[in-house]
Amino acid sequence: MNDDKVSVEVGNAKNLELNLLTPSLGNQVIDVSKLGNSGYFTFDPGFTSTASCESKITYIDGDNGILLHRGFPIEQLAKEASFLEVCYILLNGEAPGKEEFSKFERDIKHHTMVHEQIHRLFNGFRRDSHPMAVLCGVTGALAAFYHQGLDVENPEHRRLTAYRLLSKMPTVAAMCYKYSIGHPFVQPKNKLSYAGNFLHMMFATPAEEYVVNPILEKAMDKIMILHADHEQNASTSTVRTAGSSGANPFACIAAGIASLWGPAHGGANEACLKMLEEIKTVEHIPEYIARAKDKNDSFRLMGFGHRVYKNYDPRATVMRETCHEVLNELGIHDDLLEVAMELERIALNDPYFIERKLYPNVDFYSGIILKAMNIPASMFTVIFAISRTIGWISHWIEMHEEGMKIARPRQLYTGYVQRDFKSKL
Repeated sequence: MNDDKVSVEVGNAKNLELNLLTPSLGNQVIDVSKLGNSGYFTFDPGFTSTASCESKITYIDGDNGILLHRGFPIEQLAKEASFLEVCYILLNGEAPGKEEFSKFERDIKHHTMVHEQIHRLFNGFRRDSHPMAVLCGVTGALAAFYHQGLDVENPEHRRLTAYRLLSKMPTVAAMCYKYSIGHPFVQPKNKLSYAGNFLHMMFATPAEEYVVNPILEKAMDKIMILHADHEQNASTSTVRTAGSSGANPFACIAAGIASLWGPAHGGANEACLKMLEEIKTVEHIPEYIARAKDKNDSFRLMGFGHRVYKNYDPRATVMRETCHEVLNELGIHDDLLEVAMELERIALNDPYFIERKLYPNVDFYSGIILKAMNIPASMFTVIFAISRTIGWISHWIEMHEEGMKIARPRQLYTGYVQRDFKSKL
């Protein structure tokens, strides 16, 4: 990887040679790790110009709208693979054979139930708690059930932890929803698919049988695939930071859930739905489009454009097709969905949006799909967390495999210089 060197002059550090690293894809990277030895370090708010780690899992080319998982394009995975196949690929680096996948699927389904004491833990939360608050708390609490004898340096323990997290997250997430509406928890059914099982735990009741709609099952599976991993985003970086101390993996994932909750990250599709509720009807759209174009107006269209993708979000292409499949299947006529479809039409045809590449992103379409499936907005980010768990745990495992260094960012201190203290009491 150290293909070349670059010479820099910083203050008294004359002709300081830094390694120039060449990735398999993407831009060359200057290794500044030894800059500190010369008495200097870099200032990079948000780490937008800093590679915090080396990874082989996911690659993004935002300018060209490319997303690869272990080298496989997201469009192909969404079309040809199931979510659990993508999970296997992210964990292991290669696509599974038939026997490998069957064993993997059995192993995941073996761990879908949660300890009975976890059921009682829910009673400690207020009924009107946000499901993400509950999910974060309960996931962190799982660390209390899986800690004795857990050795994060043992590959087999890491594999078992990955399976437990993957299998239990949909169960806990569905419990968060059931608790919020006062319904009894529904036990997992391992004969169902991963996505089908989650929908069953969400919507089944003891009073009557619930049959999973295959179109909605397929849509949920695609939503999970498209949110499985996205390189070094805020929540993944949080998991890596927490994991760098050797912390319990369930606690690390709880930290990732906390980071994901924010409206600038996983809460974007929930924020998108709130925007649609604010617009209310198609007749109000011109007013809000004008406001979005007014740089002096604080209103922003949520669900359009992306911080990373300067072109069309490749996930949105797949999600758009799925969105229309779901709406056609359900035959829903809803004011908010009509607003969303009209906004989509405008964004794809209005020169203002096209020139600025403000295309509908994956959050825009996933929010519409989830609303059409009768899933409340408060659960949108919870479903994102189910999907992203495989990405988080894959990065956590990779970090341990590659040998980790505890995260310790520096700071640019602008406070007081040293001064003497005298009590004013």
